[in-house]
Amino acid sequence: MRRLPKWLAPSLIAALLGGAAMAQSDQFRTMPDPAELSSWRWENRLLFVIGGGQDDAAFDDQIERLRADPSGLRNRDLIVFTDPEGRSALSREFDAEGFAVVLVGKDGGVKRRETAPLALDSLYSTIDAMPMRRREMREDG
Repeated sequence: MRRLPKWLAPSLIAALLGGAAMAQSDQFRTMPDPAELSSWRWENRLLFVIGGGQDDAAFDDQIERLRADPSGLRNRDLIVFTDPEGRSALSREFDAEGFAVVLVGKDGGVKRRETAPLALDSLYSTIDAMPMRRREMREDG
């Protein structure tokens, strides 16, 4: 019997419990249709985590890292979209061949693209250096 990836367990729990458990998993979603992306523009930063297929260790590692700090993601208005198999229309648009992480800013522009799992401090440094994020940090005091 095949074990479920570690990152999947919180999603299953949230789906079963609903309510408060679902609030935490709202930061993690399946890949949207490319036409839906405009609904997050100016509201959220988007992180696309694309796997290279079944049992992709890099994908599992990246999701585990991200799930370890939900408040850091929330503070940066970050929504994580996942495609473990790399088969979605967006994965094809990002020209992902195997594992990839793509950060899109609130303005809709690609800010960073990596083919290896990102450490959270590196991801956060990229986001925190963005002019819009710097303004948000000043306003939040």
